[in-house]
Amino acid sequence: MRLEPRERASPLLMLGASAGAALLALLLCAIPLLWAGAPVLQAYGVMIQGAFGSRFAVAETLSRATPLVLTGLAATVAFRAKLWNIGAEGQLYLGALAATALGSGALDWPAWALLPLVLLAGALAGGLWMAGPTLLKTRLGVDEVVTTLLLNFVVLLFISMMLEGPMKDPMGMGWPQSTPVLDAAALPKLIPRTRVHAGLIVAVVAAILVWLMTTRTIWGFEMRATGANPSAARFAGMPVGRVMLRVGLISGALAGLAGVGEVAGLKGYLSQDLSPGYGYAGIVVAMLAQLHALGVLLAALFVAAVFVGADSMSRAIGVSSYIANLVVATSLLTVLLSGIVLRYRVRWR
Repeated sequence: MRLEPRERASPLLMLGASAGAALLALLLCAIPLLWAGAPVLQAYGVMIQGAFGSRFAVAETLSRATPLVLTGLAATVAFRAKLWNIGAEGQLYLGALAATALGSGALDWPAWALLPLVLLAGALAGGLWMAGPTLLKTRLGVDEVVTTLLLNFVVLLFISMMLEGPMKDPMGMGWPQSTPVLDAAALPKLIPRTRVHAGLIVAVVAAILVWLMTTRTIWGFEMRATGANPSAARFAGMPVGRVMLRVGLISGALAGLAGVGEVAGLKGYLSQDLSPGYGYAGIVVAMLAQLHALGVLLAALFVAAVFVGADSMSRAIGVSSYIANLVVATSLLTVLLSGIVLRYRVRWR
Protein backbone atom coordinates (compact mmCIF):
# COMPACT_ATOMS: atom_id res chain seq x y z
CA MET A 1 0.00 0.00 0.00
CA ARG A 2 1.28 3.48 -0.84
CA LEU A 3 -0.11 7.02 -0.76
CA GLU A 4 -0.20 9.10 -3.93
CA PRO A 5 -0.84 12.87 -3.84
CA ARG A 6 -4.11 14.02 -5.40
CA GLU A 7 -4.12 16.90 -7.85
CA ARG A 8 -7.45 18.08 -6.41
CA ALA A 9 -10.28 16.64 -4.35
CA SER A 10 -13.73 16.47 -5.89
CA PRO A 11 -16.65 18.24 -4.18
CA LEU A 12 -18.25 14.85 -3.50
CA LEU A 13 -15.09 13.60 -1.80
CA MET A 14 -14.88 16.78 0.29
CA LEU A 15 -18.50 16.34 1.38
CA GLY A 16 -17.89 12.69 2.22
CA ALA A 17 -14.77 13.53 4.22
CA SER A 18 -16.63 16.11 6.29
CA ALA A 19 -19.58 13.79 6.89
CA GLY A 20 -17.21 10.97 7.83
CA ALA A 21 -15.33 13.23 10.24
CA ALA A 22 -18.58 14.23 11.97
CA LEU A 23 -19.73 10.60 12.19
CA LEU A 24 -16.36 9.47 13.55
CA ALA A 25 -16.50 12.21 16.18
CA LEU A 26 -19.90 10.96 17.34
CA LEU A 27 -18.61 7.38 17.46
CA LEU A 28 -15.58 8.39 19.52
CA CYS A 29 -17.73 10.41 21.91
CA ALA A 30 -19.86 7.31 22.50
CA ILE A 31 -16.98 5.98 24.64
CA PRO A 32 -17.34 8.57 27.45
CA LEU A 33 -21.11 8.20 27.22
CA LEU A 34 -20.77 4.45 27.85
CA TRP A 35 -18.30 5.19 30.64
CA ALA A 36 -20.93 7.43 32.26
CA GLY A 37 -23.46 4.60 32.05
CA ALA A 38 -25.70 6.29 29.48
CA PRO A 39 -27.46 4.35 26.69
CA VAL A 40 -25.65 5.63 23.59
CA LEU A 41 -28.38 5.10 21.01
CA GLN A 42 -31.02 6.63 23.25
CA ALA A 43 -28.72 9.54 24.08
CA TYR A 44 -28.06 10.36 20.44
CA GLY A 45 -31.72 9.85 19.64
CA VAL A 46 -32.64 12.41 22.29
CA MET A 47 -29.97 14.74 20.89
CA ILE A 48 -31.49 14.59 17.39
CA GLN A 49 -35.00 14.99 18.81
CA GLY A 50 -33.88 17.98 20.87
CA ALA A 51 -32.33 19.66 17.83
CA PHE A 52 -34.94 18.93 15.14
CA GLY A 53 -37.91 17.25 16.82
CA SER A 54 -40.24 20.25 17.11
CA ARG A 55 -40.83 23.76 15.82
CA PHE A 56 -39.16 25.18 18.90
CA ALA A 57 -36.17 22.83 18.55
CA VAL A 58 -35.61 23.76 14.90
CA ALA A 59 -35.90 27.45 15.77
CA GLU A 60 -33.30 27.11 18.53
CA THR A 61 -30.95 25.25 16.20
CA LEU A 62 -31.27 27.94 13.53
CA SER A 63 -30.76 30.63 16.16
CA ARG A 64 -27.53 28.98 17.36
CA ALA A 65 -26.38 28.41 13.77
CA THR A 66 -26.65 32.09 12.80
CA PRO A 67 -23.49 33.36 14.58
CA LEU A 68 -21.68 30.11 13.76
CA VAL A 69 -22.18 30.71 10.04
CA LEU A 70 -20.63 34.17 10.28
CA THR A 71 -17.69 33.17 12.49
CA GLY A 72 -17.18 30.11 10.28
CA LEU A 73 -17.04 32.36 7.22
CA ALA A 74 -14.58 34.63 9.04
CA ALA A 75 -12.26 31.68 9.59
CA THR A 76 -12.82 30.37 6.05
CA VAL A 77 -11.84 33.64 4.38
CA ALA A 78 -8.74 34.07 6.54
CA PHE A 79 -7.56 30.46 6.41
CA ARG A 80 -7.84 30.38 2.61
CA ALA A 81 -5.12 33.01 2.49
CA LYS A 82 -3.11 31.30 5.27
CA LEU A 83 -4.00 34.13 7.64
CA TRP A 84 -4.66 32.30 10.88
CA ASN A 85 -7.35 34.39 12.52
CA ILE A 86 -7.98 32.98 16.00
CA GLY A 87 -9.51 36.26 17.17
CA ALA A 88 -13.07 35.98 15.89
CA GLU A 89 -14.31 35.91 19.49
CA GLY A 90 -12.89 39.36 20.19
CA GLN A 91 -14.04 40.70 16.83
CA LEU A 92 -17.55 39.41 17.60
CA TYR A 93 -17.60 41.31 20.90
CA LEU A 94 -16.32 44.50 19.29
CA GLY A 95 -19.04 44.27 16.63
CA ALA A 96 -21.58 43.86 19.41
CA LEU A 97 -20.09 46.83 21.28
CA ALA A 98 -20.32 49.09 18.21
CA ALA A 99 -23.91 47.98 17.56
CA THR A 100 -24.87 48.70 21.17
CA ALA A 101 -23.16 52.10 21.21
CA LEU A 102 -25.10 53.29 18.15
CA GLY A 103 -28.33 51.37 18.64
CA SER A 104 -29.09 52.09 22.29
CA GLY A 105 -30.05 55.74 21.89
CA ALA A 106 -27.05 57.60 20.52
CA LEU A 107 -28.95 58.19 17.26
CA ASP A 108 -32.69 58.68 17.10
CA TRP A 109 -33.13 57.54 13.50
CA PRO A 110 -35.88 55.50 11.83
CA ALA A 111 -35.32 51.77 11.44
CA TRP A 112 -34.62 51.92 7.69
CA ALA A 113 -31.59 54.14 8.39
CA LEU A 114 -30.46 53.03 11.86
CA LEU A 115 -30.42 49.27 11.32
CA PRO A 116 -28.10 49.33 8.26
CA LEU A 117 -25.84 51.75 10.13
CA VAL A 118 -25.67 49.41 13.12
CA LEU A 119 -24.77 46.48 10.84
CA LEU A 120 -22.12 48.55 9.09
CA ALA A 121 -20.66 49.78 12.39
CA GLY A 122 -20.37 46.24 13.74
CA ALA A 123 -18.68 45.03 10.56
CA LEU A 124 -16.25 47.97 10.60
CA ALA A 125 -15.36 47.43 14.25
CA GLY A 126 -14.52 43.76 13.70
CA GLY A 127 -12.67 44.43 10.45
CA LEU A 128 -10.53 47.25 11.78
CA TRP A 129 -9.62 45.23 14.87
CA MET A 130 -8.34 42.43 12.63
CA ALA A 131 -6.38 44.93 10.52
CA GLY A 132 -3.85 45.38 13.33
CA PRO A 133 -2.62 41.75 13.54
CA THR A 134 -2.67 41.54 9.74
CA LEU A 135 -0.38 44.56 9.35
CA LEU A 136 1.90 43.23 12.09
CA LYS A 137 2.19 39.98 10.14
CA THR A 138 2.81 41.54 6.72
CA ARG A 139 5.09 44.37 7.86
CA LEU A 140 6.99 42.88 10.80
CA GLY A 141 6.44 39.13 10.49
CA VAL A 142 4.64 38.88 13.85
CA ASP A 143 2.78 35.59 14.31
CA GLU A 144 -0.93 36.38 13.92
CA VAL A 145 -1.97 33.29 15.90
CA VAL A 146 -0.47 34.81 19.03
CA THR A 147 -1.69 38.37 18.44
CA THR A 148 -5.27 37.49 17.49
CA LEU A 149 -5.60 35.03 20.37
CA LEU A 150 -4.27 37.43 23.00
CA LEU A 151 -6.33 40.32 21.68
CA ASN A 152 -9.46 38.32 22.54
CA PHE A 153 -8.67 38.81 26.22
CA VAL A 154 -7.96 42.50 25.68
CA VAL A 155 -11.41 42.93 24.14
CA LEU A 156 -13.15 41.02 26.93
CA LEU A 157 -11.46 43.14 29.57
CA PHE A 158 -12.43 46.30 27.67
CA ILE A 159 -16.04 45.08 27.43
CA SER A 160 -16.04 44.44 31.17
CA MET A 161 -14.76 47.96 31.83
CA MET A 162 -17.45 49.50 29.60
CA LEU A 163 -20.25 47.46 31.15
CA GLU A 164 -19.17 48.40 34.66
CA GLY A 165 -18.72 52.04 33.64
CA PRO A 166 -20.16 54.32 30.96
CA MET A 167 -22.37 51.74 29.22
CA LYS A 168 -23.87 50.14 32.33
CA ASP A 169 -27.66 49.97 32.36
CA PRO A 170 -28.94 51.98 35.37
CA MET A 171 -32.08 49.83 35.32
CA GLY A 172 -30.15 46.55 35.27
CA MET A 173 -30.25 46.06 39.06
CA GLY A 174 -26.47 46.01 39.27
CA TRP A 175 -25.90 43.37 36.59
CA PRO A 176 -23.04 44.16 34.16
CA GLN A 177 -25.10 44.75 31.04
CA SER A 178 -25.64 47.63 28.66
CA THR A 179 -28.70 49.72 27.96
CA PRO A 180 -31.03 47.81 25.61
CA VAL A 181 -30.94 48.65 21.91
CA LEU A 182 -33.88 50.56 20.48
CA ASP A 183 -36.61 48.82 18.52
CA ALA A 184 -35.44 50.71 15.44
CA ALA A 185 -32.02 49.04 15.74
CA ALA A 186 -33.37 45.53 16.39
CA LEU A 187 -33.34 42.80 13.75
CA PRO A 188 -36.91 41.60 13.08
CA LYS A 189 -38.01 38.09 14.01
CA LEU A 190 -38.41 35.64 11.15
CA ILE A 191 -40.59 33.15 13.03
CA PRO A 192 -43.09 34.55 15.56
CA ARG A 193 -42.57 33.56 19.22
CA THR A 194 -39.09 32.17 18.53
CA ARG A 195 -35.56 33.54 18.68
CA VAL A 196 -34.90 33.20 14.94
CA HIS A 197 -34.17 36.68 13.59
CA ALA A 198 -33.17 38.36 10.33
CA GLY A 199 -29.53 37.79 11.15
CA LEU A 200 -30.05 34.33 9.65
CA ILE A 201 -30.76 35.98 6.28
CA VAL A 202 -27.65 38.13 6.69
CA ALA A 203 -25.60 34.98 7.39
CA VAL A 204 -26.94 33.08 4.35
CA VAL A 205 -26.41 36.07 2.05
CA ALA A 206 -22.89 36.48 3.44
CA ALA A 207 -22.13 32.82 2.69
CA ILE A 208 -23.31 33.22 -0.91
CA LEU A 209 -21.31 36.43 -1.37
CA VAL A 210 -18.16 34.88 0.09
CA TRP A 211 -18.58 31.86 -2.21
CA LEU A 212 -18.96 34.13 -5.23
CA MET A 213 -15.96 36.18 -4.17
CA THR A 214 -13.68 33.19 -3.63
CA THR A 215 -14.66 31.39 -6.84
CA ARG A 216 -15.70 34.02 -9.36
CA THR A 217 -13.63 37.16 -8.74
CA ILE A 218 -10.05 38.37 -9.07
CA TRP A 219 -10.03 39.04 -5.32
CA GLY A 220 -10.74 35.36 -4.72
CA PHE A 221 -8.01 34.26 -7.12
CA GLU A 222 -5.48 36.55 -5.46
CA MET A 223 -6.54 35.26 -2.06
CA ARG A 224 -6.08 31.62 -3.07
CA ALA A 225 -2.78 32.34 -4.82
CA THR A 226 -1.42 34.19 -1.81
CA GLY A 227 -2.43 31.36 0.48
CA ALA A 228 -0.91 28.72 -1.79
CA ASN A 229 2.46 30.44 -2.30
CA PRO A 230 2.96 34.09 -1.33
CA SER A 231 6.39 34.23 -2.96
CA ALA A 232 5.03 33.04 -6.30
CA ALA A 233 2.06 35.42 -5.99
CA ARG A 234 4.44 38.32 -5.34
CA PHE A 235 6.59 37.27 -8.32
CA ALA A 236 3.46 37.26 -10.51
CA GLY A 237 2.85 40.90 -9.58
CA MET A 238 0.13 40.45 -6.97
CA PRO A 239 0.14 42.97 -4.09
CA VAL A 240 0.45 40.34 -1.37
CA GLY A 241 0.39 42.86 1.48
CA ARG A 242 -2.80 44.49 0.25
CA VAL A 243 -4.39 41.11 -0.42
CA MET A 244 -3.69 40.00 3.15
CA LEU A 245 -5.02 43.28 4.55
CA ARG A 246 -8.18 42.91 2.48
CA VAL A 247 -8.62 39.35 3.72
CA GLY A 248 -8.15 40.47 7.32
CA LEU A 249 -10.73 43.25 6.98
CA ILE A 250 -13.31 40.90 5.43
CA SER A 251 -12.67 38.18 8.02
CA GLY A 252 -12.99 40.57 10.96
CA ALA A 253 -16.07 42.21 9.45
CA LEU A 254 -17.87 38.84 9.22
CA ALA A 255 -17.10 38.09 12.86
CA GLY A 256 -18.27 41.59 13.82
CA LEU A 257 -21.59 40.95 12.07
CA ALA A 258 -22.04 37.88 14.26
CA GLY A 259 -21.83 40.14 17.30
CA VAL A 260 -24.37 42.55 15.84
CA GLY A 261 -26.78 39.67 15.34
CA GLU A 262 -26.45 38.50 18.93
CA VAL A 263 -27.14 41.98 20.30
CA ALA A 264 -29.67 43.38 17.81
CA GLY A 265 -31.43 40.11 17.03
CA LEU A 266 -31.23 37.89 20.08
CA LYS A 267 -30.44 39.39 23.50
CA GLY A 268 -31.19 43.05 22.88
CA TYR A 269 -28.28 44.25 25.03
CA LEU A 270 -24.57 43.65 25.48
CA SER A 271 -23.29 41.46 28.31
CA GLN A 272 -20.09 39.62 29.15
CA ASP A 273 -21.66 36.23 28.43
CA LEU A 274 -22.93 37.25 24.99
CA SER A 275 -20.96 34.48 23.26
CA PRO A 276 -20.44 30.96 24.64
CA GLY A 277 -17.40 30.64 22.37
CA TYR A 278 -18.83 31.19 18.90
CA GLY A 279 -15.54 32.66 17.71
CA TYR A 280 -13.64 29.49 18.54
CA ALA A 281 -16.42 27.16 17.36
CA GLY A 282 -16.34 29.00 14.03
CA ILE A 283 -12.88 27.49 13.43
CA VAL A 284 -14.36 24.01 13.76
CA VAL A 285 -17.20 25.01 11.42
CA ALA A 286 -14.73 26.24 8.81
CA MET A 287 -12.62 23.09 9.02
CA LEU A 288 -15.66 20.81 8.84
CA ALA A 289 -16.73 22.72 5.71
CA GLN A 290 -13.26 22.18 4.18
CA LEU A 291 -12.99 25.98 3.90
CA HIS A 292 -15.94 26.03 1.47
CA ALA A 293 -18.25 29.01 1.99
CA LEU A 294 -21.47 27.15 1.16
CA GLY A 295 -20.35 24.14 3.17
CA VAL A 296 -20.16 26.45 6.19
CA LEU A 297 -23.98 26.54 6.21
CA LEU A 298 -24.22 22.77 6.72
CA ALA A 299 -21.30 22.61 9.14
CA ALA A 300 -22.77 25.40 11.29
CA LEU A 301 -26.11 23.59 11.33
CA PHE A 302 -24.38 20.42 12.55
CA VAL A 303 -22.47 22.19 15.33
CA ALA A 304 -25.58 24.13 16.39
CA ALA A 305 -27.60 20.91 16.47
CA VAL A 306 -24.97 19.32 18.73
CA PHE A 307 -25.13 22.24 21.18
CA VAL A 308 -28.94 22.40 21.24
CA GLY A 309 -29.39 18.62 21.29
CA ALA A 310 -26.86 18.19 24.09
CA ASP A 311 -28.99 20.40 26.34
CA SER A 312 -31.98 18.13 25.75
CA MET A 313 -29.85 15.02 26.26
CA SER A 314 -28.57 16.43 29.54
CA ARG A 315 -32.10 16.92 30.85
CA ALA A 316 -33.44 13.56 29.63
CA ILE A 317 -30.49 11.22 30.25
CA GLY A 318 -28.68 13.02 33.03
CA VAL A 319 -25.43 13.39 31.07
CA SER A 320 -23.50 16.65 31.29
CA SER A 321 -24.22 19.07 28.47
CA TYR A 322 -20.46 19.55 28.13
CA ILE A 323 -20.58 16.49 25.88
CA ALA A 324 -21.34 19.05 23.14
CA ASN A 325 -17.94 20.67 23.65
CA LEU A 326 -16.35 17.23 23.47
CA VAL A 327 -18.12 16.43 20.19
CA VAL A 328 -17.08 19.76 18.67
CA ALA A 329 -13.46 19.38 19.79
CA THR A 330 -13.31 15.79 18.54
CA SER A 331 -14.80 16.92 15.22
CA LEU A 332 -11.85 19.27 14.76
CA LEU A 333 -9.41 16.41 15.30
CA THR A 334 -11.25 14.00 12.99
CA VAL A 335 -11.58 16.58 10.23
CA LEU A 336 -7.83 17.13 10.40
CA LEU A 337 -7.40 13.38 9.93
CA SER A 338 -9.80 13.43 7.00
CA GLY A 339 -7.46 15.90 5.32
CA ILE A 340 -5.17 12.94 4.61
CA VAL A 341 -7.93 11.39 2.48
CA LEU A 342 -8.33 14.65 0.57
CA ARG A 343 -4.63 15.08 -0.11
CA TYR A 344 -3.71 11.47 -0.89
CA ARG A 345 -5.23 8.41 -2.52
CA VAL A 346 -4.41 4.86 -1.47
CA ARG A 347 -2.82 2.57 -4.07
CA TRP A 348 -2.64 -1.17 -3.43
CA ARG A 349 0.10 -3.30 -4.95
